[in-house]
Amino acid sequence: MRLRFMNQNMFMFFVNSRNKVLGIRTWYFRTIYGMDIAKDVRLSFKARIDKTNPKGLSIGEKTLVAFDAILLAHDYASRRHDAKTVIGTHCFIGCGSLILPNITIGNHVIVAAGSVVTKDVPSNCIVAGNPAKVIKTNIETIEYGMLSENYLASQEEQTIDMQITHETA
Repeated sequence: MRLRFMNQNMFMFFVNSRNKVLGIRTWYFRTIYGMDIAKDVRLSFKARIDKTNPKGLSIGEKTLVAFDAILLAHDYASRRHDAKTVIGTHCFIGCGSLILPNITIGNHVIVAAGSVVTKDVPSNCIVAGNPAKVIKTNIETIEYGMLSENYLASQEEQTIDMQITHETA
């Protein structure tokens, strides 16, 4: 949402400034904590990243982690501080999602808001719920987990074909 009293140049200045600060934060996680996070990952300021086992977290390139998402890489109850949590490339982790330790999320995955991921997630799908279940497969995403234009167009064509079939029946 752009404020009415702010012109486009000023708005883009603030957006670019915020992205630079996010980049510095990701650099900090990689350098100081030793996390395996790609340089172009976007982590919301309110996303909570497990720092108990920082080297147990791996996030692939062009992935976005939204606000209030929690990424765990250790299990206190079972005293497992060596868990490995892996998130693939071109993924979107929705707000309020919880990714438990020892989980692998494939490439091109969308995790819906509020989902609790308790099992490994295959590539090219959308998961939702508590516990998270695959609700759609064979999706195509571009950077930061956005659905591709080709995929959206094909879904629109399928919807139109279904409506035509329904009307003629």
